[in-house]
Amino acid sequence: MTDPLLFCLSVAIVLATPGPTNTLLATSGAAIGWRASLRLVPAELAGYLIAILLIGILLRPLLAGWPGLDAALKMAVGLYLAWIAWKLWQSGDMTEETGEVISPRRLFTATLLNPKALVFAHGIVPLADPAAALYLAGFSAILVLTGFGWIALGAMAGGRARVRRRPRLIPRLGAAVLSVFSAVMIGSPLIGLV
Repeated sequence: MTDPLLFCLSVAIVLATPGPTNTLLATSGAAIGWRASLRLVPAELAGYLIAILLIGILLRPLLAGWPGLDAALKMAVGLYLAWIAWKLWQSGDMTEETGEVISPRRLFTATLLNPKALVFAHGIVPLADPAAALYLAGFSAILVLTGFGWIALGAMAGGRARVRRRPRLIPRLGAAVLSVFSAVMIGSPLIGLV
């Protein structure tokens, strides 16, 4: 996709769509506030850039030659998301005083495994274009703005939950959403076997 306007619009739409990374960003914003959560955005950016480059350059030929590898990757991603959901559910009350469950390392890993990276690597980011570095820079700028938006959205929701004295609701809601994404990732290859 080499049209700059269409590229920017596509990137913004895909990044704004709810998914595992956005769920973690919003949950962190809700639990520990927007300022403390901002350190997650560089982890998100690194995860997406590495995934896009690895998929677009190295994994594309492997995935085309081994269809079973794609199913195995989806199941592995689903299991990782289930593990993060379990950790969130167990965390109880996440506040600035009690610490965090969503570390930059966990967000990086979830983003590295995010299925959206496949969409970016296969259809949106033109890695073969001579101006690929400019497209990646544009992608990065849109990602930073979108990441801040998800954190801010979570921070607003978290403020309401704390006012109503329901801080356990924050990580448990994030865990429930991640569980749905996990089930979809694990279930999609299994449906293909039936």
